[in-house]
Amino acid sequence: MLSRLKSAARILIKGDVKKKTRNFIPAITPGEVTEIKQFFPREKFFIFGHARSGTTLLMRLIRLHDEVHCNYQAHFFTRKPTLKSLVDSPEVEEWLARKSNRWNQERDLSPLVLRAAADFIMERDAARAGKGIVGDKSPSSTIHAEVVRDAHALYPDAKIIYIVRDGRDVLISERFRNFVEESKFLTPEDKRILSDLKVDSAPFSDGRRSIFTETFIRNIAQRWADDLREIDAEGAKLYGENYISLRYEDLLAQPFDELTRLWKFLNVKKISKSLEKQIHAEMSSNPDEEWQAKRNEDIASFLPKGQAGNWQRLFTSRDKALFKQIAGDVLVKWGYEKSVDW
Repeated sequence: MLSRLKSAARILIKGDVKKKTRNFIPAITPGEVTEIKQFFPREKFFIFGHARSGTTLLMRLIRLHDEVHCNYQAHFFTRKPTLKSLVDSPEVEEWLARKSNRWNQERDLSPLVLRAAADFIMERDAARAGKGIVGDKSPSSTIHAEVVRDAHALYPDAKIIYIVRDGRDVLISERFRNFVEESKFLTPEDKRILSDLKVDSAPFSDGRRSIFTETFIRNIAQRWADDLREIDAEGAKLYGENYISLRYEDLLAQPFDELTRLWKFLNVKKISKSLEKQIHAEMSSNPDEEWQAKRNEDIASFLPKGQAGNWQRLFTSRDKALFKQIAGDVLVKWGYEKSVDW
C-alpha cells in the first residue's frame, strides 16, 4: 500500500514516467504458428545472398515453376528499418502486451502482428499468381547473422535459400554498379578512376591499373566474407534441413539441375522437363544489363554482366593481395580456390 501511494504521489508531481526502451520482441511460438497458418496457409521461403550475387536471377528462375511464386526486395529482415521496427517501441509494446487487452491472452502480440503483416503481403501476391508456395528475395549484405535470427523468430517453419558468388566478381559488379549510377557515395579518388576509365579503359582491362581504391576493396571484401561466414553458419544451426545453399556459378553452369534441387527442397509436387527450356529462355535476357546500358552505356559496355571470372583480367597484384588477406579462407571454403596461393 505504501509503495502504491508513493507511486501515485510521484505521478501527480512529475507525471507518468515513460518507458524509454521496449523489452526484447518475443519469438513466435509453435502454437501461434499453427494458429496463423489457418489464415495464411501457404508455405514460405526466403532467398538471401550478398548484393550482386545472383539473387535476382535466382528469383526470376525459381518462380517459373507453376507452384512457386517469388517477389523481391521486401527486406523484412535484411535492410533497416526491418519488419520488427513496426512494433519496436515501448509505446507499442505497452499497447500489445497490456494486461487489460483481453485479445492478447496475457502475451505480447508483437510476433503475431509482424507475422500477419508479412504473410498478408506475400500471400496476396501469391493468390493473384495462383500459386501455393511463396517467397521473398532480399539481399543480405550488411546485417548478416541477425537476418537469419530475425527470420527464425517469426518464421521457424520457413525454408531458407542462400546463394553465394565468388567475392572477387561481387567486388567488380558492385564497383561497376556504383560507376554506372555515378553514385553520390563516390569519393574524389573514385571519380578520378571513373574519369580515367572513360578516357582510356586499356590499362584497367589487363591488370595494369586498378578500378578499386583500397578502402573499397577492404569494405566490400569484409562485408562479403562476414555475410558468408555468418549466414551460412546461422542458417545451418537454426534451420537444419530447411536451409540450403548454392553457388551462382553452378546455377550458370547447370541451371536445370540446380533449380530441380531447389524445387524439390521446396516440396513441389512435380517438375516438368519442359521447365528446362523456359529456364534457358529466361537466362537469355538480362534486365539489369539493359538498364545499366541505358543509364551509362560507355561504362556498362566495359564489363560483360553476369559472367563468372571477370576478376581474372581486372584484378591487379595489389587487389589480389588485399582480397586474400581479408577473405582468402572464405574462397577456399566455398571451393573457389584450393588454397590461398592463387
